[in-house]
Amino acid sequence: MSDRPPVVRPARPDEAALVSDLALRSKGHWGYDAAFLEACREELTVSPQWCEAGTVLVADDGSVLGFVAIAGEPPDGELAHLFVEPEAMGRGLGGLLTRAALDLAADLGMRRLHLDADPHAETFYRRVGAERVGESPSGSIPGRVLPKMVLAVPAPG
Repeated sequence: MSDRPPVVRPARPDEAALVSDLALRSKGHWGYDAAFLEACREELTVSPQWCEAGTVLVADDGSVLGFVAIAGEPPDGELAHLFVEPEAMGRGLGGLLTRAALDLAADLGMRRLHLDADPHAETFYRRVGAERVGESPSGSIPGRVLPKMVLAVPAPG
């Protein structure tokens, strides 16, 4: 990490493996064991093609500190990923990336972003304006249930 303020920019296709590894490190911050993280690997993998599409954004201060990815078609999209390097947590990067995702979603004509939150991250998502609307089964861990949340996308402006 540098002293430069981070900028948010589109991820490059050659950064797909880097952000995928970052997702696993960030998830591991919550104390999940190696078997749990391995079960999540496929779901947390970002492809070069996804980066190429322009819907994966990174926070960069000379190195990638976090990323966010959105998916879907208007009017409803999905906040598919939001991860920050563990040593960079608490510096406002999650909020910065959330605002960038909302701006991108607005530009794409989306009105809402749905997400399945890690239970440890539900408080963060509430703080940035998401509302819990139910529960969803985990895509990686049978029997695990995640908070289903929705973020309203402000009109472009």
